[in-house]
Amino acid sequence: MAPEYHVVTLFPEMFAALTEFGVSGRAVKQQLCGVRFWNPRDFTQDNYHTVDDRPFGGGPGMVMLVEPLDLALTAARTVLRRQGIPAPRMIYLSPQGRRLDQALVLELVKEPALVLLAGRYEGIDERLFARHAIEEVSLGDYVLSGGELPAMVLLDAVIRQIPGALGHADSASEDSFADGLLDCSHYTRPEEYLGLKSPPVLRGGNHAAVTRWRLYQALKRTSLRRPDLLEQRALSPLEVELLGEIHREADPD
Repeated sequence: MAPEYHVVTLFPEMFAALTEFGVSGRAVKQQLCGVRFWNPRDFTQDNYHTVDDRPFGGGPGMVMLVEPLDLALTAARTVLRRQGIPAPRMIYLSPQGRRLDQALVLELVKEPALVLLAGRYEGIDERLFARHAIEEVSLGDYVLSGGELPAMVLLDAVIRQIPGALGHADSASEDSFADGLLDCSHYTRPEEYLGLKSPPVLRGGNHAAVTRWRLYQALKRTSLRRPDLLEQRALSPLEVELLGEIHREADPD
């Protein structure tokens, strides 16, 4: 069964960028995954469809009401339970959560379903965490106007890992971070542009040489931009050899 991704959001129309375009849009159209939206306003009890109120204790901004969000999350869980998924993983997009990285993406793509909560205003009523087993996931140490953009980022990163979502079987495995390294540089036609030449090794037809060159470039780029990734990595003998070449190139003396 294709994985199911449910999103609780006040602005489901924002997700057209995810469901109608690019890799993720193609995956949805090919039914490699399902994406469904739940608007908390549909679960309100008043004529104004109120979804927020002033925080107890005072302070700036508004807090999203517990009841509409609770009912929306419960509705999503009920649908998934009827599909044979009794305990979907539930995620609230929040700057206080676990940092989204490739390891977490590969963890999430194994899930049969995700329920994402995209908050707004100052946040959500804390009692939702008591009602549901919600974990928090963050894109980084900054604040956005809502959780929709982080939810789209998370889903795009996950959907592209679904088998068949990318045009080439090796595309996902060669992305940055897929093997713990940054991606190498890439070139295409023309061979020369305004005096700038593409590397001859990429046009020579020697696949072993191309593989070695790409690994060299990935290691070099990682050592310059994200040396912390190398510290976390168990290096192969070839990688140790190539890093030695990289260091000698940088400091020939």
